[in-house]
Amino acid sequence: MPEWSQIAGEATKESTFDIVRRRYLKALHEKTGRNVIAYYSGWLQKPALQQQTGNAVDLGINDADKNSFMATIHEMDRSKGLDLILHTPGGNMAATESLVEYLRAMFGRDIRAIIPQIAMSAGTMIACSCNEIIMGKHSSIGPIDPQMGGMPAHGILEEFEKAAEEIKKDQSRILVWQPILQKINPTWLTECEKATKWSEEMVLEWLASNMLMGKRNKTAKAKSIVKALSDTAQNKSHSRHIGMERATQIGLNIFELEKDQELQDLVLSVHHAYIVSLQSTAAYKITENQLGRAFVQQVQLRAG
Repeated sequence: MPEWSQIAGEATKESTFDIVRRRYLKALHEKTGRNVIAYYSGWLQKPALQQQTGNAVDLGINDADKNSFMATIHEMDRSKGLDLILHTPGGNMAATESLVEYLRAMFGRDIRAIIPQIAMSAGTMIACSCNEIIMGKHSSIGPIDPQMGGMPAHGILEEFEKAAEEIKKDQSRILVWQPILQKINPTWLTECEKATKWSEEMVLEWLASNMLMGKRNKTAKAKSIVKALSDTAQNKSHSRHIGMERATQIGLNIFELEKDQELQDLVLSVHHAYIVSLQSTAAYKITENQLGRAFVQQVQLRAG
């Protein structure tokens, strides 16, 4: 019995963009002998899309993405492992946790993350759950500190602690901090603490059970990596780009894309094919495998 994406595909003629993307995905699969799934968001190509559509479009990782991965994993030979190409600004933590659990249930520890350009926030968390991360000199991951209302949860906690410390030393500082503290309710602080702890515990467990599995002092190494990725004082900004060299320095298992020229050419060809599709079509998110099975989310905006 055909499943949802097969039926939907029968009603849609394959475009030139589809043909080009799938050609390069297949070539990458033939090079590695592994399953390939590309997960691409168009947040860089369509930055105003969410403002134009309200809550109708979510360019980040969310629970709806589980459907796209279910569709693309269907009928795969899972014994060949998975190369997961990530291009995402991040997204919902609960959806990220659920997605990682699903991918592990399907492929076990045999998952590599490939980052042609950017995988930030929750995208970095997914990469940390893999056995290896493939990056080039042009690739970036980012901090994993959770955001609360568009602000870093860890930063909110740090600011509150700073206020408490200054007021304890000098009661006159209450006048300075009062307008700021009035905007922070106790419940929000508790939620910030929970979100921070949750994200750190997830990545710590994922690192210890896969990328660092079998290594001496894996827990200590995992804690060091998590601290480097979640330390707002060091990273300065949630949008901080962490390149291949820094990712290697903090202890992540990084394979340098430039060491295999053929692999680099294929990965970048795949990347460029997806960027062109996101720039030139109504698609804002694409999940696709080397078999040509795709789950494309798109929107039609009214002119004028």
